[in-house]
Amino acid sequence: MSQIQEQRHVYYDCDLAIEAYNLSGIVQKFPNHFHEYYVIGFVEGGKRHLCCKGQNYEVTAGDLLIFNPHDNHFCAPVNGEILDYRAVNINPDIMLKAVEEIAGHAYMPHFTQNVIFQSDITQSIGELYDAIVHHAPKLEKEEAFFFLLEQILQEYATPFDFDNIDEPNDQIKTICTYIDEHFAENITLDDLLKMTHFGKSYLLRSFTKQIGLSPYRYLQTVRLDKAKKFLEQGILPIDVAYMTGFTDQSHFTHFFKEFIGLTPKQYQKIFIHEKPILEKGIKL
Repeated sequence: MSQIQEQRHVYYDCDLAIEAYNLSGIVQKFPNHFHEYYVIGFVEGGKRHLCCKGQNYEVTAGDLLIFNPHDNHFCAPVNGEILDYRAVNINPDIMLKAVEEIAGHAYMPHFTQNVIFQSDITQSIGELYDAIVHHAPKLEKEEAFFFLLEQILQEYATPFDFDNIDEPNDQIKTICTYIDEHFAENITLDDLLKMTHFGKSYLLRSFTKQIGLSPYRYLQTVRLDKAKKFLEQGILPIDVAYMTGFTDQSHFTHFFKEFIGLTPKQYQKIFIHEKPILEKGIKL
């Protein structure tokens, strides 16, 4: 029996300053993590169990997925079904500028729904992705980008400082800030305890409940985000591994591929070449 060929198409568009992803034939599980950027995507085929911020969903073809920065989520196949998925990743600074163009004033949007079942907006994501892939004129790409954002902002967004958004308490925020600033170090639980009056067990439970990830998983996710930025700058993966606190390059590569689905070198290629790189048939 022949194996299903996985394909991972990854692009960076310099005009819009956003990433575009197309994953097909994917059986990989994606562990609990978050992103520093917005993700707007949809399922093209297959069925997945998705958990986002403690809410469980079964998503299938035609379902729209929207993740705010720091929305923790993970997913796994249902009954072994393969995943076909398209998405665009939008950094907060790009989102802020776009919102100002659309709304007339700048604010960071907070999307109130992570899953919208059987949404017509999926067509707009597909059009934006196709425009990027086929190197459409800048005007065509900008039209597709703003049309997509205007749709989802009108229907599913509120300002980020909306009163109903839960915030972690000050001690947990302090721990997050410490991890953000010391991500390359060998952080221990005792280091984190010094910033609170908690015991070890209570700290772990409280942090995980308020952030949605354990402290170690949060550290891993921060390291991943930093690693992506270093790779985008053209820094060698072996150097990035040590700059972000990994014990060796092998550990770094395994971790990066587990979360992103690409090796660090494959991810870096989309930024160091003049034309977007199409990665096909990557086997896990």
